[in-house]
Amino acid sequence: MKFTITIALLLTVTLVFSQEETSYKKRILESAEIDLLFSYYGQDGKNAAVTGGSGTEELTDATSALVVSIPLNDDDVLTADVGISAYTSASSSNINPFDGDVNRTASPISASSGASRQDVLVHFNPSYAHTADDRNSTTTVNAYVSSEYDYFSVGFGGGYSRLFNAENTEVSLSGKVYFDKWNPQYPIELRDGFFDSRTIGNGTYAPDFNVFSDEKRNSYSLSLGLSQILGKRWQGAIFMDAVVQNGLLSTPFQRVYFGDTNDFFIEDFQLADDVERLPDSRFKLPIAGRLNYYLNDSFILRSYYRFYYDDWGITAHTASLEVPIKLSDTFTLYPNYRFYTQSAADYFYEKDIALSTYSFYTSDYDLSKYRAHQYGMGVRYTDIFTKAKILSFGLKTLDLRASQYNRSDGLNAFIVTLGATFVAN
Repeated sequence: MKFTITIALLLTVTLVFSQEETSYKKRILESAEIDLLFSYYGQDGKNAAVTGGSGTEELTDATSALVVSIPLNDDDVLTADVGISAYTSASSSNINPFDGDVNRTASPISASSGASRQDVLVHFNPSYAHTADDRNSTTTVNAYVSSEYDYFSVGFGGGYSRLFNAENTEVSLSGKVYFDKWNPQYPIELRDGFFDSRTIGNGTYAPDFNVFSDEKRNSYSLSLGLSQILGKRWQGAIFMDAVVQNGLLSTPFQRVYFGDTNDFFIEDFQLADDVERLPDSRFKLPIAGRLNYYLNDSFILRSYYRFYYDDWGITAHTASLEVPIKLSDTFTLYPNYRFYTQSAADYFYEKDIALSTYSFYTSDYDLSKYRAHQYGMGVRYTDIFTKAKILSFGLKTLDLRASQYNRSDGLNAFIVTLGATFVAN
């Protein structure tokens, strides 16, 4: 099973507004900043989509990124985000379970040592932000490019935000488009020529399989946000996204096993009846809210809730709570908890349940019904005087976070992230 590990890269820019009518205008970003980010993700489970909903989900992913923000003048900031993610997956190695070690018995519960065991994703995300002279509005434009062995993506976007009500209210609107292209990697047994030199015992293995005719995937999103200061201690925000996708939304290397066909094996590995087949369009609608409460100088309560709906039959709820605890002027702790639950997609079937007469089917447990809990702890070091230095850059903040993720279908994961912000002196 192949996961795209998504890592949030957050850059906070503080806007300081002049309270006097003078000719002086505060710069949006005083000097260049560099964010260095690293994450490690490890998981295990027993419901790999690559092997039809059963088999090892063991995976490790290491991601690093560099984010550079450069003030072009008082009003404009240019940011470049470049990163690389390298994963090793026992699940995806079984795209071809017969590759690699010739002494290994092919099995969905063990990994092949072949080429499909690992991959590297590289991304580049430049953006430009312009803030108006009155500092009440900001316009942004951005682009995105990423590439890995079987997938290429390019995207564009833009946004606008506006402050109202003596800067107590902010409204934001943004949109993004992504144009993606698959290089489909089908299960090895479904590729032409695989059985030229292989036998599988009695019977004839002849799956009714056709390659996908459309190898493109397009995504369009529109986001609306409203943030409001509700009082001296309260701040709230609501967000809504509308996402439309079309094209090849199935994952070409994820097997499906039918309940009305014969089973065929090579060694201990069951050969695919077909690959995942999903509709060529999808509409997603997440609506979220955030409410923060300033308790005192040491404690802040940050709560979050999101409702999600899509036209594949999934509804989901997310709730989280984070409690920053300020230990001193330099150290802050971030204990946090997140709960998630979702219903199953209309097209999800466990292994050997879907029928060959169905139009759509998947055994990807990401589309199944499940619940998940995530527990985490973080610590932040802040040095407002940037005493620690690397070359001409001083250390501004250092963040370390760790989380444990447990899903009701048996998937467990551990996540560690490390981030450092440096500012030019």
